[in-house]
Amino acid sequence: MAIVALHSAASGLSALSTNIDIIANNLANVNNNGFKGERANFEDLLYQEKLQPGVENANGDQRPTGLYVGLGTRITSTQTNFTTGSPVETGGDYDMMINGAGFFPVAILEQFGSGVAYTRAGNFAVNRDGEIVLGNADGPRLEPPITVDPNATNISISTDGRVSGLVPGNTEPTEFGQVQLANFTNAGGLKPIGKNLYIETAASGPPVETTPGDGSLGTILHRFQESSNVDPVRELIELIKTQRAFEMNSQTIQAADQSLQVIGNLRRF
Repeated sequence: MAIVALHSAASGLSALSTNIDIIANNLANVNNNGFKGERANFEDLLYQEKLQPGVENANGDQRPTGLYVGLGTRITSTQTNFTTGSPVETGGDYDMMINGAGFFPVAILEQFGSGVAYTRAGNFAVNRDGEIVLGNADGPRLEPPITVDPNATNISISTDGRVSGLVPGNTEPTEFGQVQLANFTNAGGLKPIGKNLYIETAASGPPVETTPGDGSLGTILHRFQESSNVDPVRELIELIKTQRAFEMNSQTIQAADQSLQVIGNLRRF
């Protein structure tokens, strides 16, 4: 019956509408340094079994195939693309980019992720206390904390994360602290909370923190930031495909409606 087609097409419209929202968010963050694009994963729904395969007829022959009618689709999850974005040279004293795998740990409210969040954004600065903080709306402190002498010049951050600078009165650079990176067994299981931050979940597993360049972790590029890994051309293509699929599902609803209208008009004959 056309009723099944109506419900199947309606599920398609709902899923495709959500996919458009995901694509729109990717495009909105195309210039957001450290942003990681997402994609929607679809799956089909239950099937009505009208004829079962393998059933024997009167001659002893088996039906080679069955007759199944699907009931539509839905979005099951969003999958984050954690590939490294292109390096952008900024010249900022505290800007950092992770060249490879890993996240910067930063301190947040304890009600989120046990007080620690993780980010790929490297737009760091210093607060009034000289602590290195992330340059978003809240300015969360880098973990473990690193305090830089306010009079220091020639700030340098090595590939393995050692922060140093030249303090007046000293001829040799002073080391202020060590940047640590964190990695996860399943980074796709991290929960995004906005502001370029992710928090740990049961699906991601616990963080493994160590120095940059250790094991599979990436190294630090000083005075660089990682650009968004969203490909605008690919996203626009996906947007066009989704729009066309949305239109086709709406036409399916119109076709099902016309079929029901014909059935409803049979009483007139």
